[in-house]
Amino acid sequence: MEPTEILKRIEELEREIALLPSGSIAVKRINDKEYYYHRINENGKRRETYVDFDKVDKLRLQIEKRKALAKELKELKRLLPKTSKIKTELPTFSTYVRVGEQLDSMAATVAKYKKRACYAAIHNYVFGEQQDKVFILYGLRRTGKTTLIRQIILNMKPEERQKAAFIQIKSSDTLSDVNADLRKLEANGYQYIFVDEVTLMEDFIEGAALFSDIYAGSGMKLVLSGTDSLGFIFTKHEQLYDRCIMLHTTFIPYREFENVLGIQGIDNYIRYGGTMSISGVNYNDSTFTTKQSTDEYIDSAIARNIQHSLKYYQDGGHFRNLYDLYEKGELTSAINRVVEDINHRFTKEVLTRTFTSHDLSLSARNLLHDRENPVDLYQTVDKEAVTATLKSMLDILDKEEQKVEIDETHAAQIKEYLAMLDLLMEVDLQYLPHVNRHDRITVITQPGLRYAQATALVNSMLLDEQFSALSAVERNRILERILSEIKGRMMEDIVLLETKLANPDKDVFQLQFAVGEFDMVVADPKTLTCEIFEIKYNKEVVSAQYRHLTDEEKCAQTEHRYGKITDRTVIYRGETTELEDVRYVNVEEYLMQLG
Repeated sequence: MEPTEILKRIEELEREIALLPSGSIAVKRINDKEYYYHRINENGKRRETYVDFDKVDKLRLQIEKRKALAKELKELKRLLPKTSKIKTELPTFSTYVRVGEQLDSMAATVAKYKKRACYAAIHNYVFGEQQDKVFILYGLRRTGKTTLIRQIILNMKPEERQKAAFIQIKSSDTLSDVNADLRKLEANGYQYIFVDEVTLMEDFIEGAALFSDIYAGSGMKLVLSGTDSLGFIFTKHEQLYDRCIMLHTTFIPYREFENVLGIQGIDNYIRYGGTMSISGVNYNDSTFTTKQSTDEYIDSAIARNIQHSLKYYQDGGHFRNLYDLYEKGELTSAINRVVEDINHRFTKEVLTRTFTSHDLSLSARNLLHDRENPVDLYQTVDKEAVTATLKSMLDILDKEEQKVEIDETHAAQIKEYLAMLDLLMEVDLQYLPHVNRHDRITVITQPGLRYAQATALVNSMLLDEQFSALSAVERNRILERILSEIKGRMMEDIVLLETKLANPDKDVFQLQFAVGEFDMVVADPKTLTCEIFEIKYNKEVVSAQYRHLTDEEKCAQTEHRYGKITDRTVIYRGETTELEDVRYVNVEEYLMQLG
C-alpha cells in the first residue's frame, strides 16, 4: 500500500474511532436484577454511566467496532514511513473557513472594543503552553463570545495569524465536514483554529472527542464556541470529560457593564444589563428595550438552546419528564412560561410589598407635601383595594398567558437547566432565632430581561378600569412609585449576587428576624467575623435607613450566631460618606470594587 493510501486510510480510521464510544460494559446484579453500566477509565479514574437495557447491544457493538478499528490503525501506523509528508496547496473547504485577509478584516471590527475580564483565560490558552485540551467558549447569545475570538486574533503576531483559521458553522454542516477541513488546515501548517457555533451540528455532542483526541492531541490550539451552552455542558460530562477548558460568558457583572460598554449607573444596568449590547455605545443595539425584543431573546437564546441540546444529547434520552411536552411541540413554550412565571412571582411580591409597607406611607407623605403638585395618595387610591386588584390581576395574567399545563416536576427540571445556563442563581435567606430554617432567593442574572418583563406587566395592569379612572398625573405618580420599588428590589438582588460571586470563601446571605431584616450579611467562617448591610435605592442619607444595623438585639443575635460584627454599611445611590458608626457607600462604587 502506498504512503498516500495509508495516510488516507489512517484519516478515515481516526475519524470513525473518534465518533465511537470507548471503554467497556459492566454488569451489576442488585436484588436478582441485572443493571448495565458504561465504564470508562481516564487518567486513572473510573467513570460509570447507567445504560438502558434496550441500548446495551448497540453500545456493545460500537465498543467492539472501535477496538477493531484501533487495532487496524495501529498496524497501519507501523507501515507508514516516519518522513512521509504530503504537501498540498490551500484546498477548497467544505465549511466556511476564513484565513488570511478575510481573517484580518473580521478581527479589525473589534479594534476599539474593550476587553472583558474573561479575555485573560482564552489568551492564556491560545498563547500558553500546549495542554492537549480544547478551549470551550460558551454562553447565551450576545454575551461577547465571537468578540473575544476576534480580539484574540487581532492581538496575534503576524506570523501567528498566518497560522490561524476561523470556521463558521452552519446547521447544515456535519462533523465529517469539519473533520475534513481540519485535516486540510493541519496539512497546511495551521495551528490556531477557532470554530464558531459548533453546537449547530447535530452530531457535535456525540462526536466532540474528535477535536481533543485527534487535533488538540497533535498540537493544535482549538477554540470551540457556541450559544448552545447546555450542549457544551453535556459534552464535557461525556465526550470531552477532562480534555477541555470551559469559559462561560453569560453572567456580565456591573463592573464589566461599565468598563467594557462604557455605560454608567445602576439604573442603566437594571434596565439593560445582561448582554454586551446597549444603544450602540461600544457594542450593538440594546436587547431589552421592548417586551417584544425581550420575548424574542428568551425564545431564541434560552428556550431553543435547551430544546436543541436535549434533542441531540443521547438521541433525546435526557428529556426525562419533559418528553411529553417535546412530543407535543410545546417544550419551548413551557420554558418561556417558567421564565415568565419567575418574573411574575417577583413582580407580585414587590407590588404587594409596595402597597402594604411603610414605604408607601412615606411615599404618600412625600406626594402630599410636594410643592408643585401635591397629591393626597390615600384619597385617590384605596390601598387595600389596589393591593387586592394587583394580586388578582397578576393571577389572571398567569392563567391567561399559560399555554401548557406545567406541573412542579416540569418546572423543577426546566429551572435546573436554566441554572446550568447561569441564567438563574440563588442566594441564601437565613433566619434568626430560627437557625434551622433556610430559604433561597432566586435571581435572574440578566437584569434587563427581568426589568423588561416586570415593567410590561405593570403597564398592562395600569390599563385596568380602576386605574384608568385616575388622572394622568396620579397614574404616572403610582407608576413611578411601582417602578422605583421594582428597581430597589432588583438592586438588592444584584448586590447580593455579585457580592456572593466575589467572595467564594465567605457566606453571603440575607438575614430575616422576627421583625425586620439585614439586607445582606457577609460572614467569614474562618475569622468568625461578619459585616452587615442595608441596601436602599434612594439617594438621601436618612437615619431610619440604618435603624436595624444599630439595633442592639439584632446585632447581639447576629454576633452570637456568626461572630463579631466588624462593619455596618448602607449601600445606596448617593455619595459615599459616614454617619456615626455607619458607612454610606455608593452602589456603583461598591460594585466596581468587587472582583
